[in-house]
Amino acid sequence: MPGRRCFGIKIIVLSVLAFTTLLFIYPFPDTKLLFKQASRLLEGPSASDLCACPAQCVAETQGHQWFSERFNRSVYPLLTKENYTLPKDAFNWWMRLQSSRSGANFSHVMKEVFSMFPGESLYRDAGPDRCRSCAVVGNSGNLKGSYYGRMIDSNDLVIRMNQGPTQGFEDDVGARTTHHLMYPESAKNLDPETSLVLIPFKILDLQWLLSAFTTGHIKQTYRRVLPTIQADRAKVQIYSPVFMRYAYENWLDKHGRYPSTGFFSLMFALHICDEVSVFGYGADKRGNWDHYWEHNAGAGQYRSVHGGDHEYNITRYLATTNKIKMYVGT
Repeated sequence: MPGRRCFGIKIIVLSVLAFTTLLFIYPFPDTKLLFKQASRLLEGPSASDLCACPAQCVAETQGHQWFSERFNRSVYPLLTKENYTLPKDAFNWWMRLQSSRSGANFSHVMKEVFSMFPGESLYRDAGPDRCRSCAVVGNSGNLKGSYYGRMIDSNDLVIRMNQGPTQGFEDDVGARTTHHLMYPESAKNLDPETSLVLIPFKILDLQWLLSAFTTGHIKQTYRRVLPTIQADRAKVQIYSPVFMRYAYENWLDKHGRYPSTGFFSLMFALHICDEVSVFGYGADKRGNWDHYWEHNAGAGQYRSVHGGDHEYNITRYLATTNKIKMYVGT
């Protein structure tokens, strides 16, 4: 028996020495992640198993009653070629958002859309080995002089929206864009590295997407739009009307007519990211709702159509409860 015990002790000592040697030869890139994974093996599963981030995971609901009453991880933010059929109530709600002269059939248009664009089921890799950091960059004038650019670009994903430019404003808003959310009336050309995420408010918006990558025959919706667009069609994604309704009802309690692109972008990030930082939301410190690259004459319309004050209050509350980080700029 003593011999067996000594032999067992020798095996343990040799195993520890071998593991220590491996650490020096093949060092782990993230020491915090290593200790978190080791703790998980010793303590068993916990709420922190939702992600590998050293701080709190966005999807954590334990101890956050207000958040847990609103956040539903099962609501997927994108349409896919396997699942683009809309429940009748969600479809009827979506069809009332913007009037459209298009008499096209939604299902027929979606089949055509996903014959041209991938329609893959993305971002479903959440789990204890993922820590995806995301920056959501709004268009507020409070970004001017903020020097947030380097911080924004350090995130895994950088989500922008509408007409927001980067060229000439890199010090304040960064240079990288992984996802750009837009609708036809706010469309712009994108770099090949950027995913175009279309927010459709009507069937005509989906038809415009098809046209913009082919014939360019749709030049006007309720106003003139870009007839063609430069972007990588392999990276085009379609925001789900079901998710739009979820953002409007679960999170905004039906304030305004429908959410803004900024709020849709924030909701998108909450569901595909583990850490979310928000930049360029709200007015500047003088109460102006300008864009960082121009004077925004349509600020009043934003606040009346979208319930901008309520959206901003919800965003601020997410920050005060440490679900997101919010940078208010200048």
